[in-house]
Amino acid sequence: MHAITSSLAVGNLEDAKRPPSFIGGVLFLAQEYDIAPPKDVAFAKIPLTEFTEVSASTLHAAILWLEEQGGDRKLLVCCRAGMGRSVSVAIAYLCCVTGLPYADALALVKARRPGATPLPRLEETIRKVIELRQPAGDRAQP
Repeated sequence: MHAITSSLAVGNLEDAKRPPSFIGGVLFLAQEYDIAPPKDVAFAKIPLTEFTEVSASTLHAAILWLEEQGGDRKLLVCCRAGMGRSVSVAIAYLCCVTGLPYADALALVKARRPGATPLPRLEETIRKVIELRQPAGDRAQP
């Protein structure tokens, strides 16, 4: 498990099965695995396929779940290895919720999670999610 911020960490399959006691919520992203929800923590599975582009709607759903569980809870985002899907969702969360620019979010996550490999076209997908999150009246008209 690797702490990205004081309230957000990324991890792997084993971390998702047995999160540390200070974790209050686990978001599990590995499409190819089903695990029993860990006891005494909020849990959700939003399946993403390894090494493939994620849709804006799926990424948005992951960010919304993290926002809903936030507050005083420490959250753990996990996939199989904790290097691709989990770091991608962490980067998206930092961009969409905290307003961190993509380059800064990427640099932070890569510094805190050696070997981090974001999903293809992540920056473009995050831009789409940011647009989805804007009130309808604020969206650009064609």
